[in-house]
Amino acid sequence: MAFSVERAYELVESAHERGRLAHAFLITGPKGSGKEALAAQMADLLNGEEDAGGDLWGEPIAKEAPTLEGVEGEFVRVIRPRSKSRVIRVEEMRGIEKMMNQSAPSKKWKIGIIVDADRMNESSENAFLKTLEEPPGQSLLLLLSGEPERLLPTIWSRCVHLPLLKPADAVRGEEVEALLPILDTATRDGLGQLDAGLLVKAGFETLLKERKAIIAKGYAVTFKEESAKYKQAIEGDWLVQREKMYEAQTAADYLGERSRMIDALLAWMGDLIRQKSGAAGLEFSDFTATFSAAVADETLDSLLQRVTAVEELRRLLETNVTEALALEVCLMKAFGPTHA
Repeated sequence: MAFSVERAYELVESAHERGRLAHAFLITGPKGSGKEALAAQMADLLNGEEDAGGDLWGEPIAKEAPTLEGVEGEFVRVIRPRSKSRVIRVEEMRGIEKMMNQSAPSKKWKIGIIVDADRMNESSENAFLKTLEEPPGQSLLLLLSGEPERLLPTIWSRCVHLPLLKPADAVRGEEVEALLPILDTATRDGLGQLDAGLLVKAGFETLLKERKAIIAKGYAVTFKEESAKYKQAIEGDWLVQREKMYEAQTAADYLGERSRMIDALLAWMGDLIRQKSGAAGLEFSDFTATFSAAVADETLDSLLQRVTAVEELRRLLETNVTEALALEVCLMKAFGPTHA
């Protein structure tokens, strides 16, 4: 489930007050979702001034929202992709490791913030894993990413995930636009039918296959053009490495689109719950009539079971489970008959 920046911060603040703050967070969300704002607030929570004082009349002074630039200092290191290739280099990650192992005052935390963490190369990720696996005391690592599927599974598994809601003015991707008619058809006659689950499963798998083929074709064309242009001028295995890079990029883009489709599934289920409870603010307001018909014979408990099934799908796909099996099991639970 995705959170607003405000709600995510409340959860972090509560964990900190109870002494249960995790040592590493993966903050994800599309551009404009507030990843940097949340990271700055978390750093300020741990190392900022507790009280801004009062004005001449004793009224509390409103504290300005912190920024990453404002919180950066001796014990808060912010890393961004800065080279022409927009890659986070291993030297920068070793700098964070060195800072983490320094002594700090008792009330100060050592905080490493990696913006666009998916831009770490293999060496950077391996160097970062060492710090992630053996975090020193009073330390916090924050990874910010709009494409977390590019990160190593070993990094995913060692972080608490904080997915953020997409901004209200975000443009839907082609993969989401193609998924919506499938969800509409499966939902309009009510949930709980075996055919509905099978329809979403088949449509989801077909759409994934089509999107993967489109992504692969695009990179294949680019690689073919590069091969024709540089084949006679480049020595060594440069073209071999470029081909491997495009293969990895194809896989990452595919996982990114799959993740956004699952986000859309969760948003769809969220709209069903909002419709059932009479809440405003549907994300897919064009389908209000569909939602109204679908929830007529549903209870909030049954709808929550369906949301849980989609969340389970996301969790399973982060493991080594077979994609087709995860889709079949979870989408049938989400759209087919529920079980008490």
